[in-house]
Amino acid sequence: MEEHDDYSEPRGTYFDFRGYLFKALHLWKFVLLSVVFALIVAYLINVRKQSIYKLDSLISVETDQNPFFTANTSISFNWGGVSGKVGKVMTTVKTRTHNELVMDSLQYYMEYLQEGKYRMEDIYKNAPFVVKLDQSKGQILGHIIGIQFINDTQFELTANFEKSGFTAQRYSDKTKYNDNFKVGQFAQTFNFGETINLPFFNGTITKRNDSNIVQGSKYYLRFLNFDSVVNQYKNSVMIAPFSGSSSSVLTLSLAGSNKAKIVDYLNATTSILSKTELERKNLYATNTIKFIDSSLNAVNDNLKDVTDEMNTFRKKNKLFDVTEEMTIVSEKLRALDLSREEERTKLNYLNSLENYLRTKTDYTQIAAPTSVGITENNILSSVAKITALAIERQSKEYTVKEGNVIFKDIDRQIDAEKNVLLETIDNTKKTIGINLDAINTNMARFEAQLSNLPEDQQEFLKIQRKMNISQEAYNIYLTKRGEAAIVKAANVSDISTIDEAKDIGGGRIGPNKNLNYMMGLMLGFFIPMFLIFVIFLLDNTIHGSDEVERLSSIPILGLIGKYNYKNNMVVFEKPKSAVSESFRSIRSSLQFIYKKQGEEEGVGKTIMVTSSVSGEGKTFCSINIATVYALSGKKTLLLGLDLRKPKIFDDFKITNDKGIVNYLIGDNTFDEVNYSSHVENLDVIPSGPVPPNPSELLMGDRMKELIELVRGRYDIIVLDTPPLGLVTDALELTQYADATLFMVRLDYTKKGMLSLINAKYKMGEVKNISFVLNFYKHKTNHNYGYGYGYGYGYGYGYGVYGNAYHEGNGRRPILRRIKRFFKNIG
Repeated sequence: MEEHDDYSEPRGTYFDFRGYLFKALHLWKFVLLSVVFALIVAYLINVRKQSIYKLDSLISVETDQNPFFTANTSISFNWGGVSGKVGKVMTTVKTRTHNELVMDSLQYYMEYLQEGKYRMEDIYKNAPFVVKLDQSKGQILGHIIGIQFINDTQFELTANFEKSGFTAQRYSDKTKYNDNFKVGQFAQTFNFGETINLPFFNGTITKRNDSNIVQGSKYYLRFLNFDSVVNQYKNSVMIAPFSGSSSSVLTLSLAGSNKAKIVDYLNATTSILSKTELERKNLYATNTIKFIDSSLNAVNDNLKDVTDEMNTFRKKNKLFDVTEEMTIVSEKLRALDLSREEERTKLNYLNSLENYLRTKTDYTQIAAPTSVGITENNILSSVAKITALAIERQSKEYTVKEGNVIFKDIDRQIDAEKNVLLETIDNTKKTIGINLDAINTNMARFEAQLSNLPEDQQEFLKIQRKMNISQEAYNIYLTKRGEAAIVKAANVSDISTIDEAKDIGGGRIGPNKNLNYMMGLMLGFFIPMFLIFVIFLLDNTIHGSDEVERLSSIPILGLIGKYNYKNNMVVFEKPKSAVSESFRSIRSSLQFIYKKQGEEEGVGKTIMVTSSVSGEGKTFCSINIATVYALSGKKTLLLGLDLRKPKIFDDFKITNDKGIVNYLIGDNTFDEVNYSSHVENLDVIPSGPVPPNPSELLMGDRMKELIELVRGRYDIIVLDTPPLGLVTDALELTQYADATLFMVRLDYTKKGMLSLINAKYKMGEVKNISFVLNFYKHKTNHNYGYGYGYGYGYGYGYGVYGNAYHEGNGRRPILRRIKRFFKNIG
């Protein structure tokens, strides 16, 4: 079969944005309904969601040094300057250890609750009672405990146990354990202030002094896992520099649903930070005081022994008068004894310090060298640096994993400073040894002068010197201890509060109601638009003439709009309607086709009307095309050639007992099956009884004879044929058609059906074919959203017609029913 000469390939496919837009506009009610629903959901979220608040406080981190003993040393060290201290404070706030201290002080692991409109509300300090826990005993975790006031002195404690086992925690050591209680409702009455010891609760409940007890009011308690609460606040609390120009001023902030809790947590954090920092700052002074106390105890014991020795001596011997010269010598010896004792004390300190440095790894316990009178700047500086580095390393152990390069760098600095200090100690010890040798030499010279005295006087002077030395040493240590205590007491924390946290109203950061409404508006709009887009993509039906032109090169002969009427006789009964004008326009267009073919005297023209499937208006078009020709004075015949599903007889009020089938099988003559209709110039031959072999009958010689017969008797012969896409009957009749009208029902005919007719047109199986668009609507609405049915009196659809020609269940596909639902919404 040769290809059709006039055929050209249809243009390529593209996304019809205008079609999508008109589809969305047609379903504006659905979109509006979705937007309203989304806004309602946003409103419900806004009224049910807890408000979130964010408060903050300002703290300052400064370095404040106090002079200790001399102007050359200090008990407070600048551990890396203010910036280093700021970094340490910022790190400390985010540590688990610090937040555990805060949590212990505030007990946020215990919640005071009250039934709210939408949820359990955390009332914190607004509860009219206070719970004092026995932290050495366990409290049930995550379970609601009810407290209902009976009167001013009594309350009922309730709990509901759906299962016997539960988990409890002792907040003293944070240990958790499993316990059990009988299943069911627990209720027991207690007095305020009475100690309660139950497997799931241990403590005392007392009334607040400033609260009023409302009889019958009910509150709740809930205990939380200590570690979980600590972790929650550790991750929530934020700390950052206040500004770039004030790096030592920090902002502490925290967000939550209870402003009173936020205020207390921020202020407690600052208080504990200040206290901890002061303890670290006083660590050096504390160690020094401990060292002086131990030395003072030893000197005190020695003084007691010498005093006892003097008293014993005086009891045994009479008092002697010593010459003034010998007294002067004795005083010089006492002074030398004091000097020797000071040097020995320094030497003992240095020996102890050297041994400590060589055997210990924790260098935070070193006492101040000035406590024994050492003023060597190198020693003081090295001890200060080593202590500061050791404290820094200790503070980082809470936040940095062991083995980190930071520890290696600190250890390297400590080792380097320790080696310098050991070398300085060795040199200082040599200097002290030289001083001791000089002192011993002078003492030997003065003692030689006293050797001329009697032995009892020598013993008296010796005891007196020892007693004076011990007393002098005691006084010196006592003075130094007082100085150290004053310095420690005078120390203030390097962390101070500039602006404490306070609830002054406002501070709400969430939920963002406007954002929720905006999100609701966007989702309410774009979700239906997306659904419409999906439906539009999945929709494979034809909606407009532009789609037909894009999908096929076959010309469009005419357009028929939708017209609801009780039957198919629209042109006859409503000759002035728009639909009647559409058929007259089609009649005019057909005249051009016939003129191109040439006129033959006495030979009628045939019009074949077909479609892809049933329900596209094929019979409706056949009846009205025939009617419009008959009304124009043309002698017209309407042939019902749809032998499988006869329909045309009903509109003309004739029976289908005899028809084309009877003629084709030879049972009746032409005149016996030909009926005159109530429309002038229009005769009708119905299909007749449904035959078992319709295709064979249409292919027979009798059919050819019939066409030749009617061509001689009528001007126009309209052939109402079966759907071309379902059966081959119509193809058998194309040889008799001078013009073929292929019905395309918008919003009904599938795009794939045009491919079928395109192929047949290309191969020349059908000729002189044109499209007639049924259910057409003006382009401004892009042919979308039409209803169905002309009032034919028959159910049109693929499934119905398929039952006549092929097996089928007669049900519409689910997708089609969904699409029809959305169209009906519009």
